[in-house]
Amino acid sequence: MSVPGRRRVGGEAADRPIELGPIKSTRIYEEIVRQVKQLIAEGRLKSGDRLPPERELAEKFVVSRTSVREALRALESLGLIEIRAGEGTFVREMSVDELVGPLALVLTSQREAIGELFEARRVLEPAIAALAASRATPDEVQEMERILDDQAREVAAGRTGIAQDAAFHAAIGTAAHNRAITRIVHAIMDLLTQSREESLNTPGRPTRSHQDHQRIVQAIARRNGSAARQAMLDHLVAVEALVRGTTPERPESGRRSGA
Repeated sequence: MSVPGRRRVGGEAADRPIELGPIKSTRIYEEIVRQVKQLIAEGRLKSGDRLPPERELAEKFVVSRTSVREALRALESLGLIEIRAGEGTFVREMSVDELVGPLALVLTSQREAIGELFEARRVLEPAIAALAASRATPDEVQEMERILDDQAREVAAGRTGIAQDAAFHAAIGTAAHNRAITRIVHAIMDLLTQSREESLNTPGRPTRSHQDHQRIVQAIARRNGSAARQAMLDHLVAVEALVRGTTPERPESGRRSGA
């Protein structure tokens, strides 16, 4: 299914088709995000391109405008698009794409790289949680708490809460206020989508994941960088052990495990 996209070139706009498909996933907004990110990764949407209006996107994706709105907010939080009042929604110009894109392509082609992906998360995400503890605004902390409230409701209803899981990690990245590092983390997490789903489908894991997240956000709210770092590390170690079917490493004495 094609819809016209408009790209600004030398002050002029050129029409060209953008391929979009009907959404079938139960996590609708995530599938919209995935399709748009794929178009950007493949170069079919480029910096400066204008996306079709919200109403047209809803028609082409065959979803509600609410789902489109959620997807656009997620894409904006990832730094992929810019919503300009009165003008429209545009693909942002991000030089860091040249770093993240090749990284994603290389790692995607290697199934055995899952251990390396988790290692990358262990290196990056605890440090980002520590940055968030020192840089998060009150509104950003409040947003993390709101996401956890949503996750708690999802888990209580017997669902995995995977959308809220992804949103929570993205919110921490946003609160770290380092765009390049956090976008690399987003790329890595995208590659681990399937394994994260498997983890959250394990009995009892959604509840424990929510508890881990609470511990992380409490440390961030207290501005305790070391506690935020350790809480995130404990969480990642527990998730990796579950996904890979191994025994999680014991945290150092005196530290509480999030597993």
